[in-house]
Amino acid sequence: MPDDETNPMHTELDGALAQRDAIGRKTGNRDRCRCLGQRLDRPPRSVKFHKDCQDTEAAGWRHLLELIEEAADDQREEFKPLVELSAEERPQVVTLPPTIAKLTAVRHFVLYGSNVVRIPPEIGAMRSLEEFTPYTSYRLHWLPYEVTRCPNPRRSTVSTRALYGNYKYRPPFPVLPSSTADGIGELDLASLDCGKWGATTIRSCSVCSQPIHRADFQQVWISLRVATDVLPLLVNACSSACIQALAQPPEDYVQAPHRGGSTVVQPAADYLL
Repeated sequence: MPDDETNPMHTELDGALAQRDAIGRKTGNRDRCRCLGQRLDRPPRSVKFHKDCQDTEAAGWRHLLELIEEAADDQREEFKPLVELSAEERPQVVTLPPTIAKLTAVRHFVLYGSNVVRIPPEIGAMRSLEEFTPYTSYRLHWLPYEVTRCPNPRRSTVSTRALYGNYKYRPPFPVLPSSTADGIGELDLASLDCGKWGATTIRSCSVCSQPIHRADFQQVWISLRVATDVLPLLVNACSSACIQALAQPPEDYVQAPHRGGSTVVQPAADYLL
């Protein structure tokens, strides 16, 4: 995986610079992101999920829906939706629709320089996906565990210094709610605060795909290798058994599922070694 050409903790997170898409054209300005701080030697003590929720009436969202349908119909193997959105439309897309599950022929998915803050679990249904390129999407700090369902990922190009728990300087993970302290048993899983839960809707278990019953719902973080990167993955689990079934993280990452926060002990940052 190529490292960032410039440090996203500096100018590109501080001022919204012109982006360039996968073929080199300018793609307009992104929203600012200060989540992970701006200094490698001083990571933030705490972080939170982005609160941005998708405006489904925005022109960029409606255009994206159309592009997904077109790509699904023509069985496209490379999908670069930002190239086809206007400069005004691109910043309007902060997540992707569940209909990406229809993109079963796509081998290369390009989100270079996007304004996206979260990817839906339906990415796991993209069964042909071999290469995922969200490079310089500096507001994308994590992925759903369901990405591990893609059967043949070979290459990923991610701006690692924008990821929770990245090896460069080990920023923290957001604290996940506790089943005993946050009233999970009373949740409406179809209407969630995306700034607290990382989603507006949670339908099924990330691990076994079974429906989630509120009383048994648990969230954990785990870092696993997906293609060529180790990524922070959010797991929405239906039981403790599903959490126990998770794979062992790679060496030099937190070695067990966890709920995030400053109390999680991470390995030393790469810049200190």
